[in-house]
Amino acid sequence: MSKQIRASHPIYNLLPTEIERFDSLAELALDMRWSWNHATDEVWRQLDPELWKITQNPWVVLQTVSRDQIERVLADPVFRKNVDGLVEGSRQAAKAPAWFQKNHSEAPLTCAAYFSMEFMLSEALPIYSGGLGNVAGDQLKAASDLGVPVVGVGLLYQEAAARYDLAKPGSLRVCPPESHVAQIRSDYRDMCQRRLKIPHLAGRKIPTPKASGQCRKRRFRFAPFPSS
Repeated sequence: MSKQIRASHPIYNLLPTEIERFDSLAELALDMRWSWNHATDEVWRQLDPELWKITQNPWVVLQTVSRDQIERVLADPVFRKNVDGLVEGSRQAAKAPAWFQKNHSEAPLTCAAYFSMEFMLSEALPIYSGGLGNVAGDQLKAASDLGVPVVGVGLLYQEAAARYDLAKPGSLRVCPPESHVAQIRSDYRDMCQRRLKIPHLAGRKIPTPKASGQCRKRRFRFAPFPSS
């Protein structure tokens, strides 16, 4: 993993990055491609099978599992070989020309913005609630596999779609999960210290009333492949 990626994640200061091959695990965990390509599932299952079953979130597993367990699993040569192969496969997939590059290499299109209020990529990134997010997420995944230069632009909700639990017979309890930003695959930076009601989009300030709510303006980036 490059130093550039590590520097953009302050949470790295709390992780055992000095462990050999830990960066390889982090590179796999921060690759959103795992949300539809399940080749890495066994890696997280070996680190913590119960936590993986509950969260289906590689980044949470990597942040939560003990240092001793990480060292123990990485001491297995078979496990290390599998991780190395997955990292190399991911990097090769990112470099290899896909359908769009092969069939439209001379196309003037360099990037298309896909605006949506929801994107359903994974339960680990709870920025969706229903059908709209499902469709938008599938289209982004398909675009990634085809190599189509599409960027999804949406909102990072502090609270995702509510989950419901039976509190007692005849009643429902609403349990809205929170989107913990530090646990999400993101390279972000504060765009401005001034507080606005809505986030900064595509480098342009969107006017909001002066009496707006308190919400810091930030820009987040989620990528199917690690940054170069």
